[in-house]
Amino acid sequence: MTEDAREILRVTDLHTYFPVRSRGLIPRTVGQVKAVDGVDLTLNAGETLGLVGESGSGKTTTARTILRLIKPTSGRIELDGQEIATLSQQALRPIRRKAQMIFQDPYNALNPRHTVGTIISAPFRIQGVVPPGGVKAAVQELMERVGLNPEHYNRYPNEFSGGQRQRIGVARAVALRPMLIVCDEPVSALDVSIQAQIINLLHDLQEEFGLTYLFVAHDLAVVRQISHRVAVMYLGHIVESAPRRVIYTAPLHPYTHSLLSAIPIPDPTIQRNRRRIMLQGDVPSPIDPPSGCVFRTRCFQAQERCAVEVPPLTEIAPNHWVACHFPVAEPPAGTGAIRVGSVVADASPAAEAAAAAAAAQEAASVRDQQIPR
Repeated sequence: MTEDAREILRVTDLHTYFPVRSRGLIPRTVGQVKAVDGVDLTLNAGETLGLVGESGSGKTTTARTILRLIKPTSGRIELDGQEIATLSQQALRPIRRKAQMIFQDPYNALNPRHTVGTIISAPFRIQGVVPPGGVKAAVQELMERVGLNPEHYNRYPNEFSGGQRQRIGVARAVALRPMLIVCDEPVSALDVSIQAQIINLLHDLQEEFGLTYLFVAHDLAVVRQISHRVAVMYLGHIVESAPRRVIYTAPLHPYTHSLLSAIPIPDPTIQRNRRRIMLQGDVPSPIDPPSGCVFRTRCFQAQERCAVEVPPLTEIAPNHWVACHFPVAEPPAGTGAIRVGSVVADASPAAEAAAAAAAAQEAASVRDQQIPR
C-alpha cells in the first residue's frame, strides 16, 4: 500500500437498526437494536483495515451492511466512488463483482450439496463471466493457488477439513478479482497453526491481485499481523482508529487499553506479573445504550461530562482518531505499575528489568516489522 493509493471505500454516518416488536395479536415496534450507530470508515486500495472489538460490538453487522447483505437504516456507503446504500438488489448485482466476503464459519458457508467446483465457479455463473480457457480451468487454477488439489474439483465440502474449507471460501471470494474483500473473522474457527497459513495466504493474494481487505476480528494478535490500520469498535461506535503501530504502542482510548491488556505475552515472567485491565459489568444492551459516551459505564476514566456529552471522533494526531473526552496515554495499574507496550506489569525489580527488556524488544519489533509482501 502506498500513501497516495486511491480511496475505494468511504462509509459516512452509517446506522443499522433492527426493530424490536411486542408480542400479541397486533405486534408493534417498541424499540430498536442500535447495532451500528454512526460509523465512519475509509479504505484505500491495497490496504487492510482491521475492525476489532468484543462480541456484540457491531463488527459483523457493519461488515454485512457495507456489502449490502443488510440494508442500512441511514448513512452513505461509497464503493469506488459509487453510492450503494440505497441501490436495489437488481442494481447491486454488478457491484458484487467489486466486493466479496469471506465468512467466519467454513462449515456453514459452503453448500454441502454442491461440489467444490460448483461452489468456486458460482461467481462466474452468476455474473455471466467466461474466463479465458473456460470456467473449469479457471476454478482448478484458483484451487491450486489457494493450496488445494485441483483434482478434488468434484469433491464435496464434507470431504475437506476446516482449513481446507476456508481455502475454498477464499478461492470463491477472489474468483472475480474484486477490489474489496470483507473478511468476517475468517480464522477464528481454525486451529492456531491453520490460522497462520490462512493469514499468509491472504497476504500473498493481496500482493498478487492488489486486494483490499476489511478484516473483522476480536483477536488483536491476529489483527496485528495483517492490518495496516486498526479501528476499535464498541457498542456500534468507532472509538479509536489509527495506523497499526500507533494502536499497539500508543493507544489513547480506555477501551483500546483494556483490549490490549488481554493479549497473552510469550514471556512467563511478564505474563505472571502483569495486571489486566478488568472492565466492570457487562456490555450494555444496544436496545438501551448509555447516554453520552457508550463506554462510560465500564470506563476507568469516566466523569460527569461523559454522561451528558457524546465524544466526537476527533483526529488528535495525524491519522489517529479518538472518541474520548479524557484520552489516556497510560492505563491505570495501581501503585507502582509500569507500562510495557500493551502490557501492564508490577514494578518489582525483577519484573521491571524484564519489562524494560521486553519493551525494548517490542519497540524494535514494531519498528522493524513490515507487512509481508
